[in-house]
Amino acid sequence: MKATSIMLIFFLFLSCNSDEKIKVTNKEDYQAFLIVKENEKENNIKREIDFWQTKYNAAPNQYTYLISLASLYSQLFEIKGNIQDLYRAEKLLLDCNNRVRGEKASIHRSIAKNYISQHQFKEALEYLKKAYILGENRLSTEKMLFDVYMELGNYTEAEKKLDVIQDTKDFDYLIRLAKWNDHKGDLDTAIKIMEQAKKIAEETKKEDLKLWIYSNIADFYGHAGRIKESYDYYLKTLQIDNQNAYALKGIAWIVFSYERDTKSAIEIIDHITAKHTVPDLYLLRAEMNEFATNYTEQKLDIEEYFKLLNNHNYGDMYNKYNALLYSEVLDNSEKAIEIAKKEIQNRPTPESYDLLAWAYYQNGDFDEALKIVKKHTMNKSQEPLILFHNEMILKANDMLTKENSNKEELLSSIYELGPNLEILIMRI
Repeated sequence: MKATSIMLIFFLFLSCNSDEKIKVTNKEDYQAFLIVKENEKENNIKREIDFWQTKYNAAPNQYTYLISLASLYSQLFEIKGNIQDLYRAEKLLLDCNNRVRGEKASIHRSIAKNYISQHQFKEALEYLKKAYILGENRLSTEKMLFDVYMELGNYTEAEKKLDVIQDTKDFDYLIRLAKWNDHKGDLDTAIKIMEQAKKIAEETKKEDLKLWIYSNIADFYGHAGRIKESYDYYLKTLQIDNQNAYALKGIAWIVFSYERDTKSAIEIIDHITAKHTVPDLYLLRAEMNEFATNYTEQKLDIEEYFKLLNNHNYGDMYNKYNALLYSEVLDNSEKAIEIAKKEIQNRPTPESYDLLAWAYYQNGDFDEALKIVKKHTMNKSQEPLILFHNEMILKANDMLTKENSNKEELLSSIYELGPNLEILIMRI
C-alpha cells in the first residue's frame, strides 16, 4: 500500500481512544436477524417466477408476462445480488420492447431502470428520452431523468427536472429534493426533507416506501453524526424485511467505524455474504481486516473480490472500487488511471474525476493531479473522500493553506470515511 498504509502503526492508539465513545448497538437487537434461515420474500418471488413462466410457456404471445418476469428477476437481484438475474431482466425487457415495436413508454422506463442498476447511465438516458417522446406517464419519466442526470453529473438539467416535478406532497419529489440538497452540501436541510418524506410513507402505510425511507434516512443520520438514530432506522428496516442486506451492512458499519468492534462487524458481513453475494462486501471486509492488522485475511478478501469479478460479468459497475484498489493497494497506478478515464467517459462527475486525480497522485504525478482538482473537483463536491483527496493533493503541491483547507470538515466525517483514514487526516 502507499498513502493509506502510514496509519497502521497508530492502530493501538486509536483503539484505546475509541473506548471514550458511547456504544449505540446492542447485539441482542440484531442477533435474531443473523440467524434467520429462510428468506420468505425470496421464496415468494421464486414461486411467482415459476407461476409467470408457466403462464408464458402456455401463451408465449402474451408479452405482458415477460414484464412480470423481468420485474421479479430485478427484485431477486436486489435480494441475492446475483448479476445474472439483472441480465435476465434486461433480456426479457428488450424482447418485450421489440414485440411492441418500442411504442410503450413504460417499457422504456423499465429498461432504463435496469441500466441504472448496471451503471449504464448513458444507455438509460437514451431510453428515457424515448419514453419522454412517447409521453405516457411523462411525470414518471421526468423523475427518472432527474436521477440519471445526477448520475451523469449534468446538474443543470437535473435541477430543471426537479423544478418540473415539484410537489411538496409527493414522496418521489421530496426524496429527490433531499438528494439535491445533499449534493449541494446542505445535509441538515436534506434530512428535514427526508423526514417529511418519511411522514408521507408512514401515513400511506406502504411497506415498500417505508423500507426505502427507513434505510436511506439511516444513511443520512449517519452522515450527520446522529449515530443512534441511524442505528434505530436500520433496525426499523429489518423489522419490515428481516433479511435486508443494506440495513445489516449499515449496522456493520456502525459497529466497525463508530464502535471500532472489528470482530463483531465482520460477523455481520459474513452473515450477509452467505446470502447476498456481491463483490463490494469483500472489500468492506478487507477494510475491516486492515484496521485490525489482519493482513492475511485482508489479502484473501481482496482475492475473493477479484474472483467474483472474474467469474461474473459486472461491466463497469465496480470501476470506482477497482480504480481505488489499483491506486492504493495493488501499486498499479497506470491501471487505475486507465479505469478512471473509462469511468469519466461513462459519467463525467466530480467523483469520477477524483478517481483520476487520486491515481495520478498515487503515481507521483502531483502536477497532473492538481490540474484535475482545480478544474473538476475543488468546490464541486462536498463528498468527504473527495475533500480528503483534494487536501492531500494540495499538500503535495505545497498549496494547502488555512483558507482552502477542509480539515475540520474531514475530522467531523471520520465516521463516514472510516477509521483507516483517521490518522492521515489528523496529520494533514
